Amino acid sequence: MNVRRRLIPTAALAGTVTLGMVALSACSSSDTTGKSGDGKLAVTASFYPMEYLARQIGGDHVSVTTLTKPGVEPHDLELKPRQAAQLGEADVILYLKGIQPAVDKAIDQSGAKTVVDATTLTTLENHGTATGHDHGHDDDHADEAEHGHDEAEHGHEESETDGKDPHIWLDPVRFAEVAKGVGASLEKADPDNAAAYKKNTSALVTKLDGLNTSFKEGLASTATRTFITTHAAFGYLAERYGLEQEAIAGIDPESEPSPARVKELETIAKRDKVTTVFFETLASDKTARTVAGDSGLTTDVLDPIEGITDKTKGRDYIEVMRSNLAALRTALGAK
Repeated sequence: MNVRRRLIPTAALAGTVTLGMVALSACSSSDTTGKSGDGKLAVTASFYPMEYLARQIGGDHVSVTTLTKPGVEPHDLELKPRQAAQLGEADVILYLKGIQPAVDKAIDQSGAKTVVDATTLTTLENHGTATGHDHGHDDDHADEAEHGHDEAEHGHEESETDGKDPHIWLDPVRFAEVAKGVGASLEKADPDNAAAYKKNTSALVTKLDGLNTSFKEGLASTATRTFITTHAAFGYLAERYGLEQEAIAGIDPESEPSPARVKELETIAKRDKVTTVFFETLASDKTARTVAGDSGLTTDVLDPIEGITDKTKGRDYIEVMRSNLAALRTALGAK
């Protein structure tokens, strides 16, 4: 999810769908989608958050293939014709519409037996289309709160999710809702193992509930409620825990942020006592360091968890989220 994202012309995007994509995940259970040789339910996940759900809920009864290789920026993924054709052989495809336009189009044409779009399993919100203050809310269901999330500047086609923010997995509560929906889908696709899927779903939801409690308690009392990040992926998280996300949107990591934006961030940082500019593991930290240097701030990682690599602060979703919590507590001056 990242600063590298650029708006993809529609014509170019259409060509991309049929022309290419990186190899399937090195940590996949198989190199192709479709029925696995051991008789397990063949599940194809679009990128890491969906893979995590498939593995946690499916357990020993599924064979999971992930389309996005560890370390690859999900939005840059392109699908090879062979891989697009193989999507139709999967028993279940699990994806999140609006994150990977090329994958979305290939799935629409795949004819797969069971296709699960995670965005349909919870409530999406429009977190705004302009760079600016993200107003966090204590109300878990605040409507249409502005969070400074610029979909266009991140290369997301608004038509994919009607301009709504797709980063639902960064809110443990919404991710738990998605987990329940995924569990139900696996039960329907493989009724012989429904009891196992139900049990695994319950266990995962319990872990996500615990994560939510940790965030709620850990961020209850802080010196500031504002954080600055190069990637406006944390609108749902900010809303859930009453924080304000200030994103440096629309800036390529290879270029310097505009003087006007840096000046604005300096004003915000002083006013809200911001200490840190966050960047992520799958993108350059150049922008964050530029803004931090100009504003006299420090830098740290706030991971949108689009992939797990050897640089990731944690081995899985839960561990990385707890690392994010620790980073936020430090940056916000939690008591």
